[in-house]
Amino acid sequence: MTAINPFAPPREDQFFEVPAFGGHADVERPIPFWEKLWNKAWLRKCVIIAALAALWQAYGVFSANSLLFPTFTDTMEAFRDNIANGVLLARAWTSVRVLLMGYALGIGLATVLSVLAITTRIGNDFLETLTSMFNPLPAIALLPLALLWFGLGLGSLIFVLVHSVLWVMALNMHAGFLGVSQTMRMVGRNYGLGRLAYVVKILVPAAFPSILTGMKVGWAFAWRTLIAAELVFGVSSGQGGLGWFIFENKNQLEIPSVFAGLFSVILIGLAMENIVFRKIEEKTVRRWGMQH
Repeated sequence: MTAINPFAPPREDQFFEVPAFGGHADVERPIPFWEKLWNKAWLRKCVIIAALAALWQAYGVFSANSLLFPTFTDTMEAFRDNIANGVLLARAWTSVRVLLMGYALGIGLATVLSVLAITTRIGNDFLETLTSMFNPLPAIALLPLALLWFGLGLGSLIFVLVHSVLWVMALNMHAGFLGVSQTMRMVGRNYGLGRLAYVVKILVPAAFPSILTGMKVGWAFAWRTLIAAELVFGVSSGQGGLGWFIFENKNQLEIPSVFAGLFSVILIGLAMENIVFRKIEEKTVRRWGMQH
């Protein structure tokens, strides 16, 4: 520790000039119009999609082989024609209708299993065992069994859709239930809620971000499983949705129509993600302050 010298000469005072504040104009700087536009997520996504479409068009023109890779304009012409004659809309509605049935049934079964798992020990062991066994099993691998058990048609499609949704939904829902804080659990117990009321009023709202993630992943799994399954069931039974539309046009070498079918699959996926699930997020987890 340095000793202070009492005989040292006093140090001269030093003064510094503080720069003047620039005023409110610097803080309230107006945002340029282009920056306001660029801050909108939908516009940025549209720019990305437009860039991908330009690359698609450029590669199609460069390859100059419409049987292998049609241009974006050829695909849009095929898309417009199939919309106008009603074929593509009918196939899309067939796929979406079947998907909604399998998706709803899968979510219902996952909810039952998750509630049993969070309220009873045997239910927890049962869910952990089933998910360990069946979650790694691809839904496509069950197509031969579905044909044997349910035959061609709707039953087989529903079976593989339920398998693709059930396990991922149950895992996310159960993980969300387990992640609920002890404080929230104690609140439910102090109010004397029964098991079902405890799950509905305490666990489900607190775990809804995980539940919503499971719904998104389950929808994606179910959508691609359905298209793959329709390539088998649809063309075999003489009926089907977008998967059959793609397969049928491939056999007829209508490659622009094949790409139009794939484009329809992408559009429906974008609509679900950016309209349906986005609205659910805004009405629930974002309004509740669980997500920014």
